[in-house]
Amino acid sequence: MLLQQLINGLTLGSVYAIIALGYTMVYGILELINFAHGEIYMLGAYLGIIFLGIFTAMGLTAANFPLALILTVLITVFFCSAYGFTMEKVAYKPLRNAPRLSPLISAIGVSIFLQNYVMLTQGATDKVFPYRYGEAHVHFLNVEMTYLQVMIIATSALLMLALHLFRKTRMGKAMRATAQDKTMAALVGINVDGIISLTFVIGAGLAAVAGIMVASYYGIVNYFIGYVAGIKAFTAAVLGGIGSIPGAMLGGILLGLIESLGAAYISSEYKDVYAFVMLLIILLIRPSGILGRHTEEKV
Repeated sequence: MLLQQLINGLTLGSVYAIIALGYTMVYGILELINFAHGEIYMLGAYLGIIFLGIFTAMGLTAANFPLALILTVLITVFFCSAYGFTMEKVAYKPLRNAPRLSPLISAIGVSIFLQNYVMLTQGATDKVFPYRYGEAHVHFLNVEMTYLQVMIIATSALLMLALHLFRKTRMGKAMRATAQDKTMAALVGINVDGIISLTFVIGAGLAAVAGIMVASYYGIVNYFIGYVAGIKAFTAAVLGGIGSIPGAMLGGILLGLIESLGAAYISSEYKDVYAFVMLLIILLIRPSGILGRHTEEKV
């Protein structure tokens, strides 16, 4: 049972980690908590259902489901990245030099707007994922893993590896330089506005993939899932160390494991409580998070 719950927790934690990366990337660049990030994840789930439903109606899933799924992911990532880009230009860029409370209120406003936008356009009832994987599974160390769990874990690992390698590229170095000092980055020729927009685009794309994975895993979505997942992913980012990309990965995995083990061995009714209790403990012991570093405030 322990190994089975570890697999379940790793699956859930992989999704949290992907969403948490968006939070920690934006915070690393702007020192801003993008509370609308969870709604981008929710949009990804809805768009995945819509586009895969279109391909199902065309008969593509019956003939070649992997191709339909890949096309769905690519189109959904494109649209969600466009949402992220637009959100940064409309809601955050005009307030970049404003007091910190202003962009925070703007982020909450965007979150509420996107929730109601989806509710009015898609309805308040749950939406069903148009294709189910069935009960096909593989055996591993006397535990059962569905093919969907294997795909979620593998996809999350590949995305994390790709992001880690991206940080070593020229663009990734420019992103890190912008996070350290925007003024000096601009003086050496880095397009700071472009880097900030790119950060939102990458974070939104990751959230879109996470949305599709959750929609396929649970089978149903609603317009409110972005709020719950967003809060948990933010918790994961703080747990690992807000602003630290490895910390966001570690925090997401730990959060999923804590929820899964707590639900299995204590009570499933309080599975949302365990993560926040662990967060409080970590913040009391290490306020900067597990992999976070204490930095002096810039003046």
